[in-house]
Amino acid sequence: MKAEVKKKLMWSSIIVLIVGIGGCARYVKEEGQASTKDQVSLNNRDKKEIAMELVSSAENSSLKWQDQYAYIEDIQDGRGYTAGIIGFCSGTGDMLELVKTYTKHQSDNELAQFLPALEKVNGSASHDGLGVEFEAAWKAAAKDKGFQQAQDEIRDRIYFNPGVKQAQEDGLSTLGQFIYYDGMVMHGPGDGSVPMAESFPGIREAALRLSKTPAEGGDERVYLTGFLDERAKIMGLEDAHEDLSRIEAQRQFLKAGNMELETPLKWKMYGEPFEIK
Repeated sequence: MKAEVKKKLMWSSIIVLIVGIGGCARYVKEEGQASTKDQVSLNNRDKKEIAMELVSSAENSSLKWQDQYAYIEDIQDGRGYTAGIIGFCSGTGDMLELVKTYTKHQSDNELAQFLPALEKVNGSASHDGLGVEFEAAWKAAAKDKGFQQAQDEIRDRIYFNPGVKQAQEDGLSTLGQFIYYDGMVMHGPGDGSVPMAESFPGIREAALRLSKTPAEGGDERVYLTGFLDERAKIMGLEDAHEDLSRIEAQRQFLKAGNMELETPLKWKMYGEPFEIK
């Protein structure tokens, strides 16, 4: 009798061990899958690099976004100077915020003297107090790692991080996260620098009236198609943005089902071909 009980206990132990191992294996697998999913986002180093290059092709007609810290010109879009790696504008407040941040970290810099003028022209297309001297100072400052880091900081704080965060909350893929980020860069985060309906939040609200986000049970491709349609309408309001190349490139990736921005990527921007291998 004792031997039989002992035998049953032995088999019970084996069964418990097998179940335990199986449960552990399932747990590890599920954890691994969650971890992989978290990594496949625009926050991934390689994906973020792709995002920077895609935006640079639209903003600077170049994939070498690190070469654009010194870029500055007035593209006649009513926003004054456009400059730097994502097109900070003297008329929309982000250029002012950038120079303030740079000066906070490094008070002795070439651009600090222009802060009063940047305050004055904010909200307009004016160059008053800026001009060629400001352009020269910008290009000189761009050689400073501190100014480059300030541009990276403002890009991430105002545009990249909020865009990716909202996209993740909406259940969007890496491509969807990029589409949101690019929308943030071009249309603004809804801080009052442009009319709300023409800003990123306004475009998103218009898209939400058309369809649900994946987080709400909607189809991502349908939702993002609507979002891009609404962006195209807003871009059509300005002559300087009548070329919809950046929208069409995103539509191309969406139609191809490249939801994770897998390379190689090929697209055209203003008629010029680009490729990320």
